[in-house]
Amino acid sequence: MLTNATVADVLRPCEKNRALFYDIALIIGGSLLIALCARFKFFLPFSRVPVTAQTFAVLMIGALFGSRRGCLAALAYVIAGTAGLPIFSTGGGLAVLRGFSGGYLVGFAPAAFLTGLLAEKGWDRRIATTVLAMVLGNIVIYAFGLTWLSCLPGVNVLREGLFPFIPGDLLKIALAAIALPSGWKLLGYAGLAEKRK
Repeated sequence: MLTNATVADVLRPCEKNRALFYDIALIIGGSLLIALCARFKFFLPFSRVPVTAQTFAVLMIGALFGSRRGCLAALAYVIAGTAGLPIFSTGGGLAVLRGFSGGYLVGFAPAAFLTGLLAEKGWDRRIATTVLAMVLGNIVIYAFGLTWLSCLPGVNVLREGLFPFIPGDLLKIALAAIALPSGWKLLGYAGLAEKRK
């Protein structure tokens, strides 16, 4: 198997024009998936930051697509939402970035880049390293999100921005730890990974 390839690299066409179209399609498709996952949201009574499936999508896109395509997909999502498309969990426009979710949204692109970079180093092929990659990606998102929340008046940063999300994050990390190494095994059984050597 290629040690510096992601799942998207293994499936990427060899012909240059088709490969470029493939990359663009992944970036657009990844941003649409993040937007779709923003629809799965709910608010807890003690937090003004919504619980969504976006972080799982961002980290999985990074791991599956690689650092550049994953980062660009997350960046395309944030740019489109900031431009006014109602694709954020609380609508669209620059005002959302100034709100309670703004820091988390800004953290999406660097988090996708990090998980993609680690996947390119083969971290997505074993359960232990997949867990560590997802934890590190979550830390990046939290670093941006909690830093921004600490700048807003009247916010209990840990109660509103961290503690409510830990159970869901543990579930998402467990799902990734099962899905990513299993996906590589399936590619190996299908002979696709060896074919791209």
